[in-house]
Amino acid sequence: MSRLQNKSVLITGGANGAGAASAKLFAEEGARVMIADRDAKAAGGLVAALQAGNLDVRFVHADISRPEEAEAAYRAAHEAFGRVDILFNHAGIIIVKPFLECTLQEWDELMDNNAKSAFLMTRLVLPEMLERGKGVLIFTSTTGVRAATHLEALYCASKSAMHQMARALAVEYRDQGIRANLICPSFVRTHHGEHEIEQLRSYGVFASENDVNAMQGRICEPEEVAEVALFLASDASSFVNGAEIFVDNTFTAV
Repeated sequence: MSRLQNKSVLITGGANGAGAASAKLFAEEGARVMIADRDAKAAGGLVAALQAGNLDVRFVHADISRPEEAEAAYRAAHEAFGRVDILFNHAGIIIVKPFLECTLQEWDELMDNNAKSAFLMTRLVLPEMLERGKGVLIFTSTTGVRAATHLEALYCASKSAMHQMARALAVEYRDQGIRANLICPSFVRTHHGEHEIEQLRSYGVFASENDVNAMQGRICEPEEVAEVALFLASDASSFVNGAEIFVDNTFTAV
Protein backbone atom coordinates (compact mmCIF):
# COMPACT_ATOMS: atom_id res chain seq x y z
CA MET A 1 0.00 0.00 0.00
CA SER A 2 1.19 3.52 -0.77
CA ARG A 3 2.72 5.24 2.22
CA LEU A 4 0.61 8.41 1.98
CA GLN A 5 -2.60 6.98 0.58
CA ASN A 6 -5.48 9.49 0.89
CA LYS A 7 -3.34 11.99 2.80
CA SER A 8 -3.69 15.68 1.97
CA VAL A 9 -0.43 17.61 1.81
CA LEU A 10 0.38 21.30 1.54
CA ILE A 11 3.95 22.05 0.42
CA THR A 12 5.25 25.60 0.45
CA GLY A 13 8.06 26.31 -1.98
CA GLY A 14 7.15 23.18 -3.87
CA ALA A 15 7.71 24.38 -7.42
CA ASN A 16 11.44 23.75 -7.64
CA GLY A 17 14.26 21.66 -6.24
CA ALA A 18 13.67 19.45 -3.24
CA GLY A 19 10.17 20.86 -2.84
CA ALA A 20 9.25 19.74 -6.34
CA ALA A 21 10.89 16.36 -5.80
CA SER A 22 8.85 15.98 -2.62
CA ALA A 23 5.61 16.94 -4.35
CA LYS A 24 6.24 14.26 -6.98
CA LEU A 25 7.24 11.58 -4.48
CA PHE A 26 4.36 12.31 -2.12
CA ALA A 27 1.86 12.13 -4.98
CA GLU A 28 3.38 8.87 -6.22
CA GLU A 29 2.83 7.52 -2.71
CA GLY A 30 -0.89 8.28 -2.89
CA ALA A 31 -1.10 11.80 -1.45
CA ARG A 32 -3.15 14.69 -2.74
CA VAL A 33 -0.72 17.58 -2.98
CA MET A 34 -1.20 21.34 -3.06
CA ILE A 35 1.89 23.38 -3.94
CA ALA A 36 2.05 26.98 -2.72
CA ASP A 37 4.74 28.98 -4.49
CA ARG A 38 5.57 32.35 -6.01
CA ASP A 39 7.04 30.77 -9.15
CA ALA A 40 3.92 30.25 -11.22
CA LYS A 41 5.83 29.21 -14.34
CA ALA A 42 7.79 26.42 -12.66
CA ALA A 43 4.80 25.28 -10.63
CA GLY A 44 2.55 25.22 -13.69
CA GLY A 45 4.99 23.07 -15.62
CA LEU A 46 5.48 20.69 -12.71
CA VAL A 47 1.77 20.31 -12.05
CA ALA A 48 1.02 19.71 -15.73
CA ALA A 49 3.68 17.00 -15.93
CA LEU A 50 2.50 15.26 -12.77
CA GLN A 51 -1.17 15.49 -13.67
CA ALA A 52 -0.32 13.91 -17.02
CA GLY A 53 0.83 10.93 -14.98
CA ASN A 54 -2.54 10.83 -13.18
CA LEU A 55 -1.12 12.26 -9.97
CA ASP A 56 -3.29 14.56 -7.85
CA VAL A 57 -1.11 17.66 -7.63
CA ARG A 58 -2.39 21.23 -7.72
CA PHE A 59 -0.96 24.72 -7.41
CA VAL A 60 -1.87 27.98 -5.72
CA HIS A 61 0.13 31.10 -6.50
CA ALA A 62 1.07 32.67 -3.18
CA ASP A 63 3.79 34.55 -1.35
CA ILE A 64 3.28 32.84 1.97
CA SER A 65 5.40 35.41 3.81
CA ARG A 66 2.33 37.67 3.47
CA PRO A 67 -0.50 36.85 5.90
CA GLU A 68 -3.31 37.26 3.38
CA GLU A 69 -1.58 35.09 0.78
CA ALA A 70 -0.69 32.44 3.34
CA GLU A 71 -4.35 32.29 4.28
CA ALA A 72 -5.32 32.02 0.61
CA ALA A 73 -2.90 29.12 0.17
CA TYR A 74 -4.34 27.28 3.15
CA ARG A 75 -7.87 27.97 1.98
CA ALA A 76 -7.07 26.61 -1.49
CA ALA A 77 -5.75 23.36 -0.01
CA HIS A 78 -8.68 23.02 2.38
CA GLU A 79 -11.24 23.70 -0.34
CA ALA A 80 -9.58 21.22 -2.70
CA PHE A 81 -9.06 18.38 -0.23
CA GLY A 82 -11.26 19.12 2.78
CA ARG A 83 -8.32 19.01 5.19
CA VAL A 84 -4.55 19.27 5.50
CA ASP A 85 -2.95 16.21 7.08
CA ILE A 86 0.65 17.19 6.40
CA LEU A 87 2.23 20.63 6.13
CA PHE A 88 5.70 20.77 4.61
CA ASN A 89 7.19 24.21 5.30
CA HIS A 90 9.85 24.13 2.61
CA ALA A 91 9.81 27.71 1.27
CA GLY A 92 12.87 29.82 1.93
CA ILE A 93 15.44 32.19 0.44
CA ILE A 94 19.11 32.98 0.99
CA ILE A 95 21.35 36.04 0.90
CA VAL A 96 25.13 35.59 0.82
CA LYS A 97 27.14 38.69 1.71
CA PRO A 98 29.33 40.13 4.47
CA PHE A 99 27.37 40.90 7.65
CA LEU A 100 28.28 44.60 7.69
CA GLU A 101 26.95 44.99 4.15
CA CYS A 102 23.57 43.51 5.07
CA THR A 103 20.67 45.93 5.39
CA LEU A 104 17.71 46.01 7.74
CA GLN A 105 15.51 45.40 4.70
CA GLU A 106 17.43 42.20 3.93
CA TRP A 107 17.17 41.09 7.56
CA ASP A 108 13.40 41.56 7.42
CA GLU A 109 13.21 39.81 4.04
CA LEU A 110 14.96 36.68 5.29
CA MET A 111 13.03 36.61 8.55
CA ASP A 112 9.78 36.99 6.61
CA ASN A 113 10.54 34.24 4.11
CA ASN A 114 12.37 31.76 6.32
CA ALA A 115 10.71 32.16 9.71
CA LYS A 116 7.49 34.16 9.52
CA SER A 117 6.18 32.16 6.56
CA ALA A 118 6.47 28.92 8.55
CA PHE A 119 4.83 30.61 11.54
CA LEU A 120 1.92 31.81 9.40
CA MET A 121 1.30 28.49 7.67
CA THR A 122 1.62 26.44 10.85
CA ARG A 123 -0.77 28.72 12.70
CA LEU A 124 -3.31 28.20 9.92
CA VAL A 125 -3.20 24.40 9.73
CA LEU A 126 -2.65 23.55 13.38
CA PRO A 127 -6.20 24.15 14.67
CA GLU A 128 -7.75 21.57 12.35
CA MET A 129 -4.96 19.10 13.13
CA LEU A 130 -5.61 19.52 16.84
CA GLU A 131 -9.31 19.03 16.28
CA ARG A 132 -8.62 15.71 14.55
CA GLY A 133 -5.99 14.77 17.12
CA LYS A 134 -3.37 14.11 14.46
CA GLY A 135 -1.11 16.08 12.16
CA VAL A 136 2.37 16.23 10.69
CA LEU A 137 4.54 19.34 10.42
CA ILE A 138 7.80 19.18 8.45
CA PHE A 139 10.24 22.07 8.23
CA THR A 140 13.22 22.51 5.92
CA SER A 141 16.07 23.88 8.00
CA THR A 142 19.77 23.85 7.15
CA THR A 143 23.13 22.57 8.32
CA GLY A 144 23.76 26.25 9.08
CA VAL A 145 21.94 25.88 12.40
CA ARG A 146 24.72 23.54 13.54
CA ALA A 147 27.72 24.60 11.45
CA ALA A 148 27.52 28.30 10.64
CA THR A 149 28.53 29.26 7.11
CA HIS A 150 30.70 32.15 5.97
CA LEU A 151 28.75 35.21 4.79
CA GLU A 152 25.38 33.74 5.78
CA ALA A 153 24.68 35.38 9.15
CA LEU A 154 21.17 36.44 8.16
CA TYR A 155 20.33 33.09 6.62
CA CYS A 156 21.61 31.18 9.64
CA ALA A 157 19.72 33.48 12.02
CA SER A 158 16.41 33.25 10.18
CA LYS A 159 16.59 29.49 9.74
CA SER A 160 17.56 29.07 13.39
CA ALA A 161 14.47 31.00 14.46
CA MET A 162 12.27 28.68 12.42
CA HIS A 163 14.24 25.65 13.59
CA GLN A 164 13.70 26.28 17.29
CA MET A 165 10.05 27.16 16.72
CA ALA A 166 9.54 23.74 15.14
CA ARG A 167 11.18 21.94 18.06
CA ALA A 168 9.11 23.94 20.54
CA LEU A 169 5.95 23.00 18.65
CA ALA A 170 6.89 19.33 18.91
CA VAL A 171 7.22 19.67 22.68
CA GLU A 172 4.07 21.75 23.12
CA TYR A 173 1.77 19.55 21.04
CA ARG A 174 3.30 16.09 21.45
CA ASP A 175 0.45 14.80 23.59
CA GLN A 176 -2.17 16.13 21.19
CA GLY A 177 -1.11 13.99 18.24
CA ILE A 178 1.12 16.50 16.47
CA ARG A 179 4.57 15.61 15.13
CA ALA A 180 6.98 18.38 14.11
CA ASN A 181 10.34 17.50 12.59
CA LEU A 182 13.17 19.18 10.74
CA ILE A 183 15.21 18.34 7.65
CA CYS A 184 18.65 19.98 7.61
CA PRO A 185 20.25 19.64 4.17
CA SER A 186 23.75 20.71 3.21
CA PHE A 187 24.49 21.76 -0.38
CA VAL A 188 21.80 20.39 -2.71
CA ARG A 189 21.72 20.37 -6.52
CA THR A 190 18.95 22.97 -6.81
CA HIS A 191 18.66 26.58 -7.99
CA HIS A 192 18.93 27.61 -4.33
CA GLY A 193 22.01 25.48 -3.72
CA GLU A 194 23.74 26.44 -6.94
CA HIS A 195 23.08 30.13 -6.29
CA GLU A 196 24.51 29.77 -2.79
CA ILE A 197 27.69 28.10 -4.07
CA GLU A 198 28.04 30.69 -6.85
CA GLN A 199 27.72 33.58 -4.39
CA LEU A 200 30.18 32.03 -1.94
CA ARG A 201 32.69 31.52 -4.75
CA SER A 202 32.30 35.15 -5.78
CA TYR A 203 33.66 36.06 -2.35
CA GLY A 204 36.46 33.49 -2.58
CA VAL A 205 34.79 30.88 -0.39
CA PHE A 206 34.48 27.28 -1.66
CA ALA A 207 36.30 28.20 -4.85
CA SER A 208 35.82 24.84 -6.56
CA GLU A 209 33.49 21.88 -6.62
CA ASN A 210 36.26 19.91 -4.96
CA ASP A 211 35.79 22.05 -1.86
CA VAL A 212 32.13 21.05 -1.66
CA ASN A 213 33.06 17.43 -2.26
CA ALA A 214 35.62 17.57 0.54
CA MET A 215 32.96 18.76 2.98
CA GLN A 216 30.19 16.34 2.06
CA GLY A 217 31.57 13.80 -0.41
CA ARG A 218 29.40 15.03 -3.28
CA ILE A 219 26.47 17.31 -3.94
CA CYS A 220 23.14 16.15 -2.49
CA GLU A 221 20.34 15.42 -4.96
CA PRO A 222 16.82 16.87 -4.42
CA GLU A 223 15.34 13.37 -4.42
CA GLU A 224 17.47 12.45 -1.42
CA VAL A 225 15.90 15.26 0.59
CA ALA A 226 12.46 14.20 -0.65
CA GLU A 227 12.97 10.66 0.62
CA VAL A 228 13.63 11.99 4.12
CA ALA A 229 10.55 14.21 3.88
CA LEU A 230 8.49 11.18 2.87
CA PHE A 231 9.75 9.24 5.88
CA LEU A 232 8.79 12.09 8.21
CA ALA A 233 5.39 12.46 6.54
CA SER A 234 4.55 8.77 6.79
CA ASP A 235 3.57 6.55 9.69
CA ALA A 236 7.03 4.97 9.48
CA SER A 237 8.19 7.89 11.63
CA SER A 238 5.32 7.65 14.12
CA PHE A 239 7.68 7.91 17.13
CA VAL A 240 9.91 10.58 15.59
CA ASN A 241 9.07 14.01 16.98
CA GLY A 242 11.17 17.11 17.52
CA ALA A 243 13.95 15.52 15.47
CA GLU A 244 16.62 17.19 13.38
CA ILE A 245 17.66 15.00 10.46
CA PHE A 246 20.86 16.23 8.86
CA VAL A 247 20.91 15.26 5.19
CA ASP A 248 24.55 16.17 4.77
CA ASN A 249 26.79 13.10 4.43
CA THR A 250 28.90 14.07 7.50
CA PHE A 251 29.06 17.83 6.71
CA THR A 252 28.22 18.63 10.34
CA ALA A 253 29.97 15.58 11.79
CA VAL A 254 33.56 16.57 11.02
